[in-house]
Amino acid sequence: MGKSRLKYHLLALAVVAVWGVTFVCTKVLIGAGMHPVAIFFIRFVMAYAGIWAYIGLTGQSRKLWYGWKEEAVFLFLGITGGSFYFLTENTALAYTQATNVAFLVCSAPLFTAIFTLIYKRFRKGRFADGMEDIRLGWPLVGGTLLALTGMALVVFDGQRLQFSVQGDLLAIGAALCWAAYSMYMGQMTRDYGAVTATRKVFFYGLLTILPFLGGVSESFSPAILGRTEVWSNLLFLGLVASLVCFIAWNLVMDKLGNVSSTNYVYLNPVFTLLTAMAFLGEKMTLLAAIGSAAILAGVIWAGRKGN
Repeated sequence: MGKSRLKYHLLALAVVAVWGVTFVCTKVLIGAGMHPVAIFFIRFVMAYAGIWAYIGLTGQSRKLWYGWKEEAVFLFLGITGGSFYFLTENTALAYTQATNVAFLVCSAPLFTAIFTLIYKRFRKGRFADGMEDIRLGWPLVGGTLLALTGMALVVFDGQRLQFSVQGDLLAIGAALCWAAYSMYMGQMTRDYGAVTATRKVFFYGLLTILPFLGGVSESFSPAILGRTEVWSNLLFLGLVASLVCFIAWNLVMDKLGNVSSTNYVYLNPVFTLLTAMAFLGEKMTLLAAIGSAAILAGVIWAGRKGN
């Protein structure tokens, strides 16, 4: 692995570490009385304002329209990587166990690999060329299975598995959304740059969440937003987890490929656990430690060239 690729692997690790923290932040905000839809809306408004501020300071492109075909792709990305991803993930928590949601949502790398293999086999052209060239070999299959096994150990950790058709289907829907986002975002980043592509995703994510804002007005009350634990967590989610991390992640997908980069999502539960240990007093069990090691080994194995 060359130094140029190594820095993007480290960047992917850093982004997933931040995203692992967001589960704890969101839990705190929901506990404070905020609706999940309002949380998404506020964090994306902050991120969208932040990216325009960055554009103003750096003089990057301010172009608003790129043609119907390109805007349709950006709309699709805003839905799959923004509004519908967060809507399905957060709504699933109301119907099924958090462990089920965490496990099913983090299956996104598996779907990404499957979709990429199928797409590149049957389709040609710009987006197929922008996807990672992978083969169904032992590194990919073995690494994926090892990472999935490790993730199951971390997420369930001896807990009794319970099923909820509605909740589990919503969680799978979130995983499918992120896999679809991963299929096309790398190419759009390559064509338009990480900042412009991310700006468009934020815009369409906000636009498509608007119909779901009805009935969540209490989340915007000064009594809730004025609390320190609320605005501080919102700032972190909006400016760090959304603005900085989405730009960084889109760059990572362009440089490493949509499959290799998405494999890092398997590590999400590990960083969530570490955050919960630090701030919520939770402890890491032996099963969780073994699972964490298995995930890391699986990600490294699946990302080996020659897969």
